[in-house]
Amino acid sequence: MSENTDGVADAASGDTAGGSAAAAPATGAPSAEPVAGPAAVGPGAGAAAGVAPAGWDPKAWRAYQVRRQRAESGAWSIAPLAWAEAARPGQAGPVPTAVLVCAVVAGIASALFLGDGPGPGLLLAVVPAIAAAYVAARAARRTARPWTLVWAIGCVALLAVPALRDAGWPSALALFAAVLLGALALHGSRTWPGVLLSPLGLVDATVLGVRWAWKGLRSRGSGVDRSRWLPVAKAALVAVALLVLFGALFASADAAFADLLNGLTPDVSIGDSPVRLLLFLIGALLALAAARAAAAPSRWDRIRVAPGKLRSRVEWALPLVVLNLLFAGFNAVQLAVLFGGYDKVLESTGLTYAEYARQGFWQLLWATLLTLAVIALALRWAPRAGAGDRRFVHVVLGTLCALTLVVVASALRRMDLYVDAYGLTRLRVSVAAMELWLGLVIVLIMAAGMFGASRLPRAVAGSAAVAVLAFGLLSPDGMVAERNVARFQQDGKIDLAYFQSLSADAVPALDRLPEPRRSCALRGINNELARGGRVPWYAISLGEYRARQILRERPVKAPYEVCSSLGTFHSRTG
Repeated sequence: MSENTDGVADAASGDTAGGSAAAAPATGAPSAEPVAGPAAVGPGAGAAAGVAPAGWDPKAWRAYQVRRQRAESGAWSIAPLAWAEAARPGQAGPVPTAVLVCAVVAGIASALFLGDGPGPGLLLAVVPAIAAAYVAARAARRTARPWTLVWAIGCVALLAVPALRDAGWPSALALFAAVLLGALALHGSRTWPGVLLSPLGLVDATVLGVRWAWKGLRSRGSGVDRSRWLPVAKAALVAVALLVLFGALFASADAAFADLLNGLTPDVSIGDSPVRLLLFLIGALLALAAARAAAAPSRWDRIRVAPGKLRSRVEWALPLVVLNLLFAGFNAVQLAVLFGGYDKVLESTGLTYAEYARQGFWQLLWATLLTLAVIALALRWAPRAGAGDRRFVHVVLGTLCALTLVVVASALRRMDLYVDAYGLTRLRVSVAAMELWLGLVIVLIMAAGMFGASRLPRAVAGSAAVAVLAFGLLSPDGMVAERNVARFQQDGKIDLAYFQSLSADAVPALDRLPEPRRSCALRGINNELARGGRVPWYAISLGEYRARQILRERPVKAPYEVCSSLGTFHSRTG
């Protein structure tokens, strides 16, 4: 699956009969068959040469052809006209038989391995979809480029997070990031519109993928050669019958083998058949979407965003210079208060360091986000008449980026003081991680100003994926438990009530607490695991497996009354 290297085609526009702009069809898009217009012309009149038939206005004729083409391209019919014509995928060749087989296998794997929850089974269900995309790309003679391999490897790595961590929130982030990287690998996008809109191409690929597969099935059904597939089908049926027969005999003959077989095979019942059927359809559809996008990707890089109106140096720079001065003054106070111990300010406000930190972190987080928006708008309207203008823009925006990095450092310092006073929570570790990533984005923007911005969209997307992957691998619930246990060992303060909502990833750290606090901290997690019952190997994460081992070796012992007296069941405040 290569990057989209078809070149950039600027969509030509024409007025429709109603006066709206319509883009001309992009190169490689299927041409619509013209039909009779107002003058009742023949079906092919004037179409081959691109000339409007008699009785048609040329612009209205082109717009009419565009509407016909959009009607044949599935989900693109709801997209803006210029975008649809610029980015619509080209025609795909006949669907390979291997793609259809992979789609069926992906559906079966999804139905068998995902019914009990995500885990290692998620990777097993995704492998056939990856194989379908690879086969389709090879059939379309697309070759993998370095960035395509990077996105594909990153996608698989992110899909491994649910197999490692029990907490649902980092796993959900990893799945969203995996979808983004998978879309980038399939479409090969490099520009901002391509990076931002590539995931939407999977929706269109799903619609077109179903049509593609149905067309392939119909073509095969019209001229089926039974001598080719009938022996394979018979051999498969015989193999399944032998497995069932001898597997049942061996299981009834040996209890150990029966237990092993029961643990390896998915537990499927009639009661959950609707869920399994839905998972089968989702798995098959996603495999077809990946294969269709790999065979004929959407051309997102053809979308062109018109630059903003150029501003004079004074009109453009005056607001930014004033903003830079404000940032510089604020940062001077922050350096004095947070890093230099400016006690007079704290005495005048009557706040402690922790209260001072809690008061301003969220505002600084929003300030960082708004600064990125200001930089994006400033670049859109920046003067660029010559080299002098470019240097001027780099100096002004580079200064703003450097001052923003100090704001990021100040926000993180505030969070550190806040955590020292009140402990680490899921929310606090999440927003601190987000602030760190925003600081990295600002560094990437500064690097783009020095070395060129052509790689900036992919760099930002890659940094987001790396941040999500690191966040999941570091186990945020484990970090929360680790930090709070260390705080208890220092000053004896601990909030046992908060631990009741953590996932099994926190068990190794909480296991180091002394009794009865250990049992009280683990009580909620232990009850949750007990309610879950036996979990098959393909649905259990590494974090849950380790937690079950620890609780099996050292069970929860403290009675309810003792835990209640320690505040385990009190609602969390502050």
